[in-house]
Amino acid sequence: MAPERPASDPAYPARWWHLLDDGRIQCDLCPRECRLHADQRGACFVRERRGDAMVLSTYGRSSGFCIDPIEKKPLNHFYPGSSVLSFGTAGCNLACKFCQNWDISKSRDMDRLMDRASPTQIAEAAVAHGARSVAFTYNDPVIFAEYAIDTAVACHERGVHTVAVTAGYVSPPARREFYAVMDAANVDLKAFSDDFYVKMTGANLAPVLDTLVWLRHESSVWFEITTLLIPGANDGDAEIEAMSAWIMRELGPDVPLHFSAFHPDFKLTDRGPTPAATLSKARQIARAAGLHHVYTGNVHDPEGGTTYCHACKLPLIVRDWYSILAYRVDDSGCCSACGTPLAGRFGAFSKPFGPRRIPVHLDAS
Repeated sequence: MAPERPASDPAYPARWWHLLDDGRIQCDLCPRECRLHADQRGACFVRERRGDAMVLSTYGRSSGFCIDPIEKKPLNHFYPGSSVLSFGTAGCNLACKFCQNWDISKSRDMDRLMDRASPTQIAEAAVAHGARSVAFTYNDPVIFAEYAIDTAVACHERGVHTVAVTAGYVSPPARREFYAVMDAANVDLKAFSDDFYVKMTGANLAPVLDTLVWLRHESSVWFEITTLLIPGANDGDAEIEAMSAWIMRELGPDVPLHFSAFHPDFKLTDRGPTPAATLSKARQIARAAGLHHVYTGNVHDPEGGTTYCHACKLPLIVRDWYSILAYRVDDSGCCSACGTPLAGRFGAFSKPFGPRRIPVHLDAS
């Protein structure tokens, strides 16, 4: 059984830290390696030194729960058409100027975390609402790894899958333990330039690439990649060509890649939204590099949302936004026309969940 804690424990013991010779505590969760004096918080804001230990201040607390289509994560090859119970907490270990969920990820107001739920309650809510998976999303689950891990264990005990929507900025020791209980992930590859990462996110590119390579070669986690294309920042043809070539070489042709559209937000309001034509061109570049499954997001593009058989080119899963209009994949995950296996995780397909968003209230207080 998963260890059951109070639904909200403001002093939940954190993992992945050690005491330094100079008296500071070093957090070992992510590459930032924050070094804290008494009562200081890490860059993520939710991991805090108290006495000679570190605690996680958001265990059991959420900014809200809702039932979404799995395609919204986005995951197009992980039980398409199924529903997922989604939730997040607060804080983030990146400092993206363009954050699209900044009111959650950049929050310093713990009072906004109104919903309280234990790992068991979350797993049971997923079962009660018919959700095939639980997704840790909205802000990066790496920073609430203890809560996510406990919840994942509780989900697996009830036959519910788990999904991490993350930037992949995590240290190798924590990465092993975190992904050991994840069934799928969508990893944000913010750009393919360290200069972009440093200036736009306050982080570095190399640890994210390391996480992607590790997921592909050292884990059984199904993962897909998303890149938010920002006009004039990371949408150049040369950068997209280099990124696509790296994915092809290091990860292989079957890892799905999603290009999504930026809209002005948070600290990056000096440019307009991404034109649909930019996403379509990026998709063409990535497909020309040999990637089998490349998608567009945040724009109305049925072709860019459809999954094709890479062998016979039949449209296998026809999507219009989050609606599935046609499904031609058998229960074993093969093309119904030519029998070629489709990369991903599949099972019996019935009526798709569709584009609904259903808020769910959980409160264990």
